Amino acid sequence: MSQKTSYTKIAAKIIFITMFFTLTAAYFYGEYMKRDAISNLAHIDAKKTSMLVFETLYSAMQRGWNKDDLEEIITRLNRVDTDMKINVYRSEKVVKLFGEIEKDKIARESNRDVAQALKGEEVLNISDSNFIDYYYPVIAKNDCLKCHTNANIGDVLGVIDVSYPIDDLKVSLNEMINFFIIFIIIFSFVVFFTIFIELNQYLIKPIKNFSNVIKNITASQDIKKRVEVNDNIEEIDSIKDIFNSMLDSIEHQFYFDTLTGLENRRKLTERLEEKKALFLMIINIDGFQEINDLYGDQAGDIILKEFALYLKELVHQEEGLYRLHSDEFAHVCSRGMDINEFKIFASYLSEKIGQKSFNIDNKSEVSLSVTIGISYGYDQLLMNADIALKLAKKSKKHFLIYDDTMAMAKEYEKNFEWTKRLKKAIEEDRIVPVFQPIVDTKTEKIVKYEALVRMIDDQGGYIPPIHFLELAKKNKLYHQLTKIMIEKTFKQFAQLPYLVSINISVEDILNKEINGFIINKLQESAIGKKIVFEIIESEGIENFDQVLEFIENVKQYGVGISIDDFGTGYSNFEYLMKLKVDYIKIDGSMIKNIDKDQNSQMITRSIVNFAKNMNIKTVAEFVHSKNVFEKVKELEVDFSQGYYFGEPTDTI
Repeated sequence: MSQKTSYTKIAAKIIFITMFFTLTAAYFYGEYMKRDAISNLAHIDAKKTSMLVFETLYSAMQRGWNKDDLEEIITRLNRVDTDMKINVYRSEKVVKLFGEIEKDKIARESNRDVAQALKGEEVLNISDSNFIDYYYPVIAKNDCLKCHTNANIGDVLGVIDVSYPIDDLKVSLNEMINFFIIFIIIFSFVVFFTIFIELNQYLIKPIKNFSNVIKNITASQDIKKRVEVNDNIEEIDSIKDIFNSMLDSIEHQFYFDTLTGLENRRKLTERLEEKKALFLMIINIDGFQEINDLYGDQAGDIILKEFALYLKELVHQEEGLYRLHSDEFAHVCSRGMDINEFKIFASYLSEKIGQKSFNIDNKSEVSLSVTIGISYGYDQLLMNADIALKLAKKSKKHFLIYDDTMAMAKEYEKNFEWTKRLKKAIEEDRIVPVFQPIVDTKTEKIVKYEALVRMIDDQGGYIPPIHFLELAKKNKLYHQLTKIMIEKTFKQFAQLPYLVSINISVEDILNKEINGFIINKLQESAIGKKIVFEIIESEGIENFDQVLEFIENVKQYGVGISIDDFGTGYSNFEYLMKLKVDYIKIDGSMIKNIDKDQNSQMITRSIVNFAKNMNIKTVAEFVHSKNVFEKVKELEVDFSQGYYFGEPTDTI
């Protein structure tokens, strides 16, 4: 892993690099300036000195100097400044007229600088920037030709060699100003160029990369993505960590329920979009709103959290558990099992929840029951499980597994074509009764049946009334269904030794056509003593006198009267006394959990006691297990009905 840096380190690095290159440039430029100054100034000074020496020699020459005079003059000049040394070397043209000097000959032959100067070139040597050696060629002028008769104007007559150390070097003010101007320009350029390179590399580019990553996350709307920037900048890393932590927090809020800590509906939806083979169940707490109303929302939240924890205990840890909304949860299973095993698990889950007591506080506790909708496969699992849940609620079953008939019913509710299909089913005689047994609780023997309406679909399957009955009422087909049920049930039981219950509504009773049809059928069939009409109206009876008149009329033929779903709707003790009913069918919502629900037991016991005093028989529907039946038997309910004894079938 590469080592991280920081903007403090980067700033120090910029300053150090800038100072290093700037000082290095200043040093070399200073050296250049120094050498240039030495070269230029030394050349000027040496030339002036050489010219002064020449003028001195020239003055002596005008007085007729000889070789000895020349040596003496040079010796005297060298005494003026002990650090300065002056030599004069004559050319061969001068030698021809005035004679050779040995040192001149040696210099001409061995000293390249002298030889070069004798060609007319000025020679300046600077050694170690500390010592100047200058060779000045003496050029013949017109005045020189008086003595040097063998020379021409422009010929080199000799060389003046001036050597002296560099002690004080005077540089012009203009050069110094120019030097600092150039230095500042170079310094500024280096500084800004370095800052640009470094900031672009370590600030602008990382921030741009960081910004682009954030834009990509925003554009993709993928809350699971995280910022990954490999710029090795501590500050950028710190911002990245803070931003990713913020995304973690948002993702948790986005995908998790704040109350229970479970994953939410959004998370479940994304998992189901993977299109893998799964089993899904939606678990709905029955009557949870009543708990909120009775104990308050705060107590409801406590129960929901405790319920979620209990679900975690019951569900395999590797499988998904979700809270969809308020009182609804979901469980997804992908482990190897078939639908029957999952069905057993749903039954086990329902039973375990029903046996559990959930504490509100140290003093109060409640029992819960649940209804479960199940779906399985690859597509539309959530919608299908929701359909199954709603149908399970309506049919008062612990759970239902989604099948195609449910989907068809769901589609029909939204499609006007369903009305045509219903009419067609009536025309083609595909509205039929099925019969569920009702047993004597004491003897457990079948004593009568309840006739339940079904529609046969195109594939020969049964569609329960929960899918089409309300639609039939809206399309004025309901009374035709009532006629068909009475007609076929009367015919079926004409020769059977059992009682049969037929559901009718107050709307049927108030309808003159249906009312007359029932009376005619009772007269024709003469089986009134086998018939029990169950009044299924769930709202208050406004035309009480007409209902009572109907009851009195049918009772003349030996017909029994039952109040269906007692404990809900209009059903109360006052109606029982006025209507003179023979049976009370206790609502299934109280029976299905009666083996563990104390409130249901208390209410049922009150109904049974009242009914006995009124000489009314009681029927418990939705008896689905041995435990429920034993409790119903203990409470002395007269008759029992439910899947424990048999499902509705088309045969007796």
